[in-house]
Amino acid sequence: MPDINAQTQIELEAAAYRRLQKHLMEDRTDVQNIDMMNLAGFCRNCLSRWYQEAAADRGIEMTKDEGREAFYGMTMDAWKTGYQAVSTPDKDAAFKVAFDENVAKKDG
Repeated sequence: MPDINAQTQIELEAAAYRRLQKHLMEDRTDVQNIDMMNLAGFCRNCLSRWYQEAAADRGIEMTKDEGREAFYGMTMDAWKTGYQAVSTPDKDAAFKVAFDENVAKKDG
């Protein structure tokens, strides 16, 4: 890896985050959060929560809804209306299995 100073690293990480956000919010609105959770263990809501937590770490108060709006670029209701599909029983069952396995690992 090239020798990169701390400020440049922050800028590159921020650019990668913005590209991920654009990809999820503009390029792949067809990918549902439950699909992301089942395959990767995180989704848009996780990213918005991490954003909210990062703000809190810096003394910036932000509600869950404000964090979601910051990541989604719109209210959660607007996202759901425009892009969220109804989940299937198979996807819900896969999520439950993954969730239960994750809890078991943490308790392990």
